[in-house]
Amino acid sequence: MKTKILALAAGLMTATALASVPAKADVKIGLLGGISGPIAAMAPAMIDAAQLAFQQVNEQGGIGDGEKLVGVVGDSACNPQNGTDAATKAVNIEGVIGVVGPHCSGAVLAAAGSVTIPAGITMITPSGTSPEISTLDDKGTVFRTVPSDDYQGRALARTLKEQGYEKVAVAYLNNDYGTGLANAFKAEFVDELSGEITQFAAHEEGKASYRSNLAELAKGGADTLVIFDYGDGTGLTILRQALENGFFDKFVGGDGMKSEAVINELGAENLATFVSSSPVGEQSESLDIFNEAFKGIGGDPDAIFATTSYDAAFLLALAVEKAGGKKEDVAAAMAEVSNGEGEAIRPGEWKKAKELIAAGKAIDYKGAAGDHNFDEKGDVPGTYALWEVGANGFEVLTEMK
Repeated sequence: MKTKILALAAGLMTATALASVPAKADVKIGLLGGISGPIAAMAPAMIDAAQLAFQQVNEQGGIGDGEKLVGVVGDSACNPQNGTDAATKAVNIEGVIGVVGPHCSGAVLAAAGSVTIPAGITMITPSGTSPEISTLDDKGTVFRTVPSDDYQGRALARTLKEQGYEKVAVAYLNNDYGTGLANAFKAEFVDELSGEITQFAAHEEGKASYRSNLAELAKGGADTLVIFDYGDGTGLTILRQALENGFFDKFVGGDGMKSEAVINELGAENLATFVSSSPVGEQSESLDIFNEAFKGIGGDPDAIFATTSYDAAFLLALAVEKAGGKKEDVAAAMAEVSNGEGEAIRPGEWKKAKELIAAGKAIDYKGAAGDHNFDEKGDVPGTYALWEVGANGFEVLTEMK
C-alpha cells in the first residue's frame, strides 16, 4: 500500500511540474484580404503568398522560442466598413500582433484609422496604393510593400506617352483608389507631358449599365479609354460595354484591371488593344528564390501582388522576431529590418535571420518585389510594367519608369 501511495504521489508531482511549464502560444498575424468583392480573383494568390512566408518561418524554428506563426484570415471585402470589421475582430478577438493587409486602399485607411493605429498594432499592406495612406497620422505603424499610386499614375502616364498615346478619356471609380490614381495620372499626362484628356469622369460602383457614362466619355473624340477600377467588378462591366458598343478602340487599365477575370469573361481574342499596369518584382536573386518557392506550392509567381504579399508577411515576421514578440516594438523593428544596412536576408532565409537577430546583428531584407527600404512615411520605391494580353494570359509589354 505504501508503495502505491508513493507512486501516486510521484505521479502527481510530475503532473504538477508539467502543468507549471507554460504551453507555447501561437503568434497570430492578421491576413486581411479582399476575399469577396471587386478583387476576389486576385486575393487567393495574395493570401497564399503570405501563408508561404509563415510556413517557411515555422519550418525553420518559428517565432521566439519555437512559437508557431499563424495567419488569421479575414475578409476586408475591399471596402471601408468590412475592413474595419475584419481588423476589429483580428485585433480584439484573435489578439493578432500585427496585420498584413487590407488589400484595398479604402479598407486600409478605415481599418488603420479606426482600429490598428489606436491599438498600436503594426499594419503592412501589400496592395493599398492610395497617396492618402502616406498622410496618415499613424505614429509610425503603417507600412506598405507597394509604391503609392502617385508613383504608379505618373509612371503609367509617362509610359503611355512613350508608346504614342496622345489623347485619352479617363473613367475612374469614385473611391480612394480610383481617385488617387486618376489624379496622379492626370497631373503627369496633362501638366507635365502636354497630353490631352478629353473627358475625366468619376463613376459609382455596382450599376448594371454604364452605357450613358461611356457615351459621354466618347464625346471628346479620344480613341483610348483609361479605366481606373477593378477587373473583378465595375471595371469589367465598363470594359465589356465599351467593347460591345464600340465606344473606343483602345483600352488602358491600372493595376486593379490586371485580373484574370477580364480575360476569362471577355476572351483574349477581344483584348488585343487592352493593356494594364502592374507592379513587378525587380529582377534579382530574391525574386528567383520566391518564384521557385511559390511554384513549389502551386502558386503563380506572375499573379498580381504575389511578391508584395509575400514580402509583407516575411517582413512582419522579421519585425516580430526583432521586437521579441512585443507588439509595441514591432513598428520600430520593421524600420530596422529593411533599411539598407546589415546582413542581407533573402526570401525563405528565416533560420539565418533568426540567428543574426539573436546575436544582436543588423539584418536587411532583400525582398522578392524589391529592397523595401522604408521612408519616414512607411513607403517604398518599386517597379511597374505595362502588360498586354497574349496567348498565355498577361505578358509584359514594357517596363514602366
